[in-house]
Amino acid sequence: MNKYQSTKMFFLSIVISGTILIQMIAYLIALLSGTNLNFNIIEVCQNTLKMIGLTSLQYAVDILVLSTVLFSLWKIGTQIIHTIRLKAKLHQYENKKLSEEYNYRYGTGKEDFIVISYPVPVAITIGFISPKIVLSTALVAVLSEEELEAVIFHEMYHKKSHDPLKLFLLSISAAILPYIPILKWFNENYRIIQEIMADENAIEKQQSAIHIGSALLKMLKVGKLDSKSFAYASFAESSVNYRIEYLLNPLQSNQIKIPLVMAMWSLIVFSLICIIFIYALI
Repeated sequence: MNKYQSTKMFFLSIVISGTILIQMIAYLIALLSGTNLNFNIIEVCQNTLKMIGLTSLQYAVDILVLSTVLFSLWKIGTQIIHTIRLKAKLHQYENKKLSEEYNYRYGTGKEDFIVISYPVPVAITIGFISPKIVLSTALVAVLSEEELEAVIFHEMYHKKSHDPLKLFLLSISAAILPYIPILKWFNENYRIIQEIMADENAIEKQQSAIHIGSALLKMLKVGKLDSKSFAYASFAESSVNYRIEYLLNPLQSNQIKIPLVMAMWSLIVFSLICIIFIYALI
């Protein structure tokens, strides 16, 4: 596993979902405004359905477009609300003295760390534009100094990679376009690769896998932050089995293989849309 794989997954996911959603939004705008947008994929689909006598499916296309756009707005809106509530909750419990201490010890001159007084061990990275690393007092209490440092290096990788924003976009894409299943696969496996890469960052910084491994095992025994938000990267909430297997045997090949059937189905669906679009441009 490497950074190139996760970057490729993210790029493909955004290209696929972006292409479809832009066309749907353009069609919906044209439908509501009464204007005629040339070379629109959805409009070409409708004209094709009329030509072959399947006019009843035209309404199915309208419903699909309308439901997808409305579901997208609802999903994005609810996730933004959940994220705002989570950030407000975190600031409510902030221990300013410890926050200043960790910003001084590990920060880059900015407010990179927020330490909260919370009874459950928490280590997450949250924020779209300027991600923050959130640690809890319970985490500081349960981990040794070396283990805590390993967790911090892990979260620093997520912060540097802007994973909260990327995970948010991948999760939204997978949720609103379920008929392209490769998007869900990209979302799940991007998380796996990034978690392992974050662990590798901690191992490289400490020159040892002992502390990150023991910290992960301790975190698995305790509770987790109660949140419905997609927009954060958590230390011990995903890809645990892969990470443990990698820590135990880092020399083993852990290349993630794309499922062929899922990839072919997704390619067929996406290609049909693209073919119609190319045909309209000729």
